[in-house]
This record gives sequence, C-alpha cells and structure tokens, in this order.
Amino acid sequence: MRAIDLETARGLLAPLSDVVAEASAAVLAIDRGSARLEDKDDGSPLTRADLAADRVIADGLARFAPDLPVISEERVASAAATNGTTFFIVDPIDGTKEFIAGFDDYTVNLALVSNGKPLIGLVSAPALGLLWRGVVGLGAERVAIANGRIVADSVTKIHTRRCPAQQWIAAVSRSHIDSRSEAFIRKRPGAVRKQIGSALKFCRVAEGSADIYPRLAPMSEWDIAAGHAVLEAAGGRVTDSRGGALHFGGDPASLIIPELIAWGDPSAITPQAPD
Repeated sequence: MRAIDLETARGLLAPLSDVVAEASAAVLAIDRGSARLEDKDDGSPLTRADLAADRVIADGLARFAPDLPVISEERVASAAATNGTTFFIVDPIDGTKEFIAGFDDYTVNLALVSNGKPLIGLVSAPALGLLWRGVVGLGAERVAIANGRIVADSVTKIHTRRCPAQQWIAAVSRSHIDSRSEAFIRKRPGAVRKQIGSALKFCRVAEGSADIYPRLAPMSEWDIAAGHAVLEAAGGRVTDSRGGALHFGGDPASLIIPELIAWGDPSAITPQAPD
C-alpha cells in the first residue's frame, strides 16, 4: 500500500484512540495476581492481559483498516510481510514485568509505520488513566481515558523541552539495564536518572518531564514504534548512536532495532564515537 498522507493520518487518530482506550479497559479488567500464563521462548512473560488487549486491537483494526498489515508481539508468526510498506505494529502490553509486579508504568502501544518510519503513535498507561498520541508533522497531545473511552475535554498539547545545561533528566529502564546506555549517561555530567518502565519513557520525554532516553541495546520494533512517533510528533528526535534515523519494517522474523537514543531537544544530538 502507498504511504499515508498527513490528512489521512489525522483522520485515523480518533478511531485508533478509541481502540487503544478499549484495549486499556480490557487490561484493567484482568486480575494481575492470576494473569500470568507462561514464559515465551525469550524468557519474557505472557499474561491474560496481553492476549485481551491484543484481541481488542486486532478486532478494532479489522473493522476500519482491514487492508493494512498488522504486526503484533503476540502474533508475529502469523504477521503478513510488510515489504517496507504501510503497516500497524502493536505491543499489547509493553512492560509486562511491571504489570505483574504491581507497578503502574506499563503501556499499551499502537503505531502506524509508513515509508519505514512511525507516523502515528498511541501509548496508553491504563493504570494511570492517560493516553499519549501524535502524528509526526501535526503535533502530539495527552488525553485522559476512563471506562474504555477518551474523556471529553481532556486534551493537553505536549511538546519537548530544551535540554538544560545542568540537572538534565535521563529516563532509564527499571527492568533492562545495559552497560552502553550507562556509559552514555556517565559521559554527560549532571544527569538525574529517572526509572520508568515501558514506552512511558518516550512519553515523559515528549511532554518535557524528562530530557533523554538512551537504549543502546537491541529491542523489538513493537517496543518502540509508538513511542518513537509520539516523541517526534512532540518535537523530539529518535536516532541511533551516530545520529542517524531508525528504519522500521521488513521481515517480521527480524524486527529488531539495534540501539536508539530518544532526544527531547534535537539541538542536543551528538553522534557518539564507536565503542
């Protein structure tokens, strides 16, 4: 399918928001204490909440965008090859470990990728009652969600902030700590580390409550596509360690991004020397 233009993307944002809000309600309806089903081959947990959110999103996308391929973390084996075209990518619950452990910083992620880049991003935090959304080129916003719906008159426009010279905030993972990311932060004096689970790290940078999120280790495209779009819609940039753009799409069997740095302030982008 051809690339999606901005006006088409604008028209998709509301129905996609409804789908993510409904999926968020499905997650909240699951008891965390008995949600765990099994561990996947990579050791990550699978829960009833992952499957419930995935089912809601799959049904919603089939209703109003049946012709677009969908790649979901929970249905990779049956995903249609994207061939670099336009497709949806879904992480029904990002931060499943946080969900099981009782933390509130897990998210439901949905993105539309076009021409190898996330164009539309939606990241909800069901336990916080919030949804961050954006279209790259049209801006980003945060809305409240409740009972599977968007709360009327709750829209707040968001934008990244200029990186302060001192006391800048680095969003870091609670569950995934890697030596390269830690070395990157240590090289930039004045960092205050803020532990945040899931794609919520992108959202905190997008709204200006954090400045940067380095993840210099491999991750799956569904973990980051939605947050990538929200952040870039809010004025930030997501690059590799050399300052280059990331590419999404291709063979569903190898949807891996080797590294990323999410910058709230594009003027602060500094290519890193090779290790």
